[in-house]
Amino acid sequence: MFELIPPAVFMIVAALLIGPARGHLRTAVVLAAPLLTLWFIWQVPNGVAYDVAFLDYRIEPLEGSEVRRLFATIFALMAFVGGLYAFRQARWYELSAAYAYAAGAIGVSFAGDLITLFLYWELMALFSTVVVWCGGTPEARQAGIRYAIMHLLGGVILKVGIEGVVVHTGSIDIQPMLANNFDTWMMLTGILINAAAPPVSAWLADSYPSSSATGSVFLSAFTTKTAILALILLFPGEPVLIGIGLFMVMYGIIYALLENDIRRILAYSIVNQVGFMVCAVGIGTQMALNGAAAHAFAHIIYKALLFMSAGVVVYRTGFNRCTEVGGLFRTMPLTAICGIIGALAISGFPLTSGFTTKTMISQAAADQSLFYVYMLLAAASAGVFLHAGIKFPWFVFFQRDSGLRPKDAPWNMGAAMVIFSVLCIVIGVAPQLLYQFLPYPVEYEAYTPGKVLFYLQLLMFSGLAF
Repeated sequence: MFELIPPAVFMIVAALLIGPARGHLRTAVVLAAPLLTLWFIWQVPNGVAYDVAFLDYRIEPLEGSEVRRLFATIFALMAFVGGLYAFRQARWYELSAAYAYAAGAIGVSFAGDLITLFLYWELMALFSTVVVWCGGTPEARQAGIRYAIMHLLGGVILKVGIEGVVVHTGSIDIQPMLANNFDTWMMLTGILINAAAPPVSAWLADSYPSSSATGSVFLSAFTTKTAILALILLFPGEPVLIGIGLFMVMYGIIYALLENDIRRILAYSIVNQVGFMVCAVGIGTQMALNGAAAHAFAHIIYKALLFMSAGVVVYRTGFNRCTEVGGLFRTMPLTAICGIIGALAISGFPLTSGFTTKTMISQAAADQSLFYVYMLLAAASAGVFLHAGIKFPWFVFFQRDSGLRPKDAPWNMGAAMVIFSVLCIVIGVAPQLLYQFLPYPVEYEAYTPGKVLFYLQLLMFSGLAF
């Protein structure tokens, strides 16, 4: 019986309970709800669990598969670690909104039809806007309005596409398609808005740094990665996604290198990393789709870790810019170490999670003889090391001494960072722990001498250039 309950329901109930609960009861709700949700995620069987009649259609609110379960798992894990990171610092309404936001992402993961997907999609748009507003500053309120406009517009475009598909095909099933008519182009456009694909990617770098130190951690995880899941389910092998992904990769690097705001550097880096996944979905082979799913899983972990590290700096110092801080490793060693691990992971350094997932995408391009795609992705890996792997930790924790001597992270923030730091290393050292849950059988060896030497050379010459 319980396996027929959509796991997102438990997160929605938790979001409703966080406000009325007080003290230790609220803490229990915040920490227990994602773990309970995670358990129910793994009770969902493959295939459609059940359907219900709605007008002339059969609504399928719960459909399981390997890739759906993988994304739902990392969303629930992110909610737990994010809740641990935030529960002592964030206001109750921010936690409540963040959990409803996570519920939307988990709901999208198991949506078996386009109507259910759209409803959870809009749930995410609504409560992620509230998370931005919880930044509590005039900038956050203004950024939240702009964020809401973009995502409501994206939702309308997606809805128009869904209605067109339903009218012309009579089906609301989620199934692979190509963008070959007006309806599918509208659906693809609506999804790409959530993926922060240019020319409408400015909403991400505008809103995420404007939120609170805890809110940006949640924001980094859900919206863009549910878009990747939607692309995997609906548009695998769509050729236009290769070009869009490569554009995102380069766009994110250039703007991150020019940026001074700590969290805005990381926000542009999200666009860059999502570009890798979009490109992989465009390639569309089993290796590429495995790479997109694996990289999304790893990206949520190391990107949240980087935002946690940056959030501690903002929380303890009150400063947001690289030029305002420096030398913080003296009094914030744990935050510095965790930030460095996240920086190495996003750069694809061997023995970290980024290496074992990002190289799958490059290998998929090589397998299809996409030489220029392979070379551009390799060059992008060097660029990532410049802005996220070196620039962020160097200017924040080392470089000149700013004279600031803040305390290190509070225990709950430190514990959350340590959990994700360990996961970055575990997935990097033992990638089969992740590979076994990917949607297709994995016949890939990340640690060959050629790959390791190539990426070490790439990263080291990139460091020399810095």
